[in-house]
Amino acid sequence: MIAADVMTRNVISVTPDGTVADAVDLMLGRGISGLLVVDASGMLAGVVTEGDLLRRDELGTQRRRSWWLRLLESPGRQATDFTRAHGRKVADVMTRDVLSVGVDAPLSDIVALMEEHRVKRLPVLDGDRVVGVVSRADLLRALSVVARERHETAADDRTIRAHILDTLAHETWVPRTTLNVTVVNGVVDLWGTISNDQERRAICVMAENAPGVTKVIDHLVFVEAYTGTVIEPPPER
Repeated sequence: MIAADVMTRNVISVTPDGTVADAVDLMLGRGISGLLVVDASGMLAGVVTEGDLLRRDELGTQRRRSWWLRLLESPGRQATDFTRAHGRKVADVMTRDVLSVGVDAPLSDIVALMEEHRVKRLPVLDGDRVVGVVSRADLLRALSVVARERHETAADDRTIRAHILDTLAHETWVPRTTLNVTVVNGVVDLWGTISNDQERRAICVMAENAPGVTKVIDHLVFVEAYTGTVIEPPPER
């Protein structure tokens, strides 16, 4: 899946010439924590978020630095802080350096950007024009649809077993030589030995995620490396 498959096309935005007060009212009214700033030609100009509005003169939270820090800070930086605290237009407070993705960006790249930069949403561009926004909520909606479709997919036992074995073969940590899988009427039985309980759960997850699986029964045995003690799987609940 790519950005175009999950993005919200109805973008809630403001213009750089809009007022800070109107932007605040829009965020409160829509229950959102940020807005894209888009100019008259549809080009992305920036983003304004709750974080951009924390240091405001109206709240008495503007930055107040000691005299010696002001000596170290450039006049330009001090002027920028003053504008952000007192400015009345969105252009005065918005963040101009904005991360974005293209319409054909894979979801894996989008998630990586969100994690790396700790952001909740990314504008989606077609060329230079804003055509949508993808948020964490959009990714959750996509996950919901895919998970439901996978659960409803029918598959014969042979196909299910082949899928699980193929998935196991692609993971380097899986103890392949000791594992076996049987499938009857969509019910998967897992057999073999493992070296820790983390492997147990991960292998069960692989089986549970295979399309067409209705149940997974864990027969995996944990063998303690030093003593040879055999630990049976937990009783099925």
